[in-house]
Amino acid sequence: MIKIGKIAFAGIVALGGFITVNAQCKTVSTLTENFDTWKDINKCWTAQQGKAMLYASEKKITFYSMTSPRENMYLVTPKIKAGNYTLTLDISDNGGETTLELFSINSTSDPKSYVSIAKPTKITGGKKVVDISLKKDSNLGLKVMLNGVHQAVYVDNFSLKPKK
Repeated sequence: MIKIGKIAFAGIVALGGFITVNAQCKTVSTLTENFDTWKDINKCWTAQQGKAMLYASEKKITFYSMTSPRENMYLVTPKIKAGNYTLTLDISDNGGETTLELFSINSTSDPKSYVSIAKPTKITGGKKVVDISLKKDSNLGLKVMLNGVHQAVYVDNFSLKPKK
């Protein structure tokens, strides 16, 4: 009987350690990421790729359509405190028609909580600067739309800072 108790206790301790790791993803009021050290999507971020691919490689984030154009693809930040912000990022594509749209996300697992806060804009390459307002603590979602087969969009030097 004692052995079973020790095993159960060890399992609870191990599970508790796992919960603590996820608790490290705190709500932030500033976010700066150049993706240089990412091997996979960071545990505090979320990648939703559908039938396409969304991954970290070569010191940037790549949205890649493969053979599934027009797939809803989101890169979701950690939770951000309510407020007004300036988002700056480098974004480019490998040609074709691509767009970026920004969303305030209350729950990453509930698509109904995704609310557009910046209309889709054509990706033309270079630096993009957008002022955003979050009415409550929420995640920020970058939705990239790829309209062709084997299209890619690259995101780098992500910076979200409180507006002064």
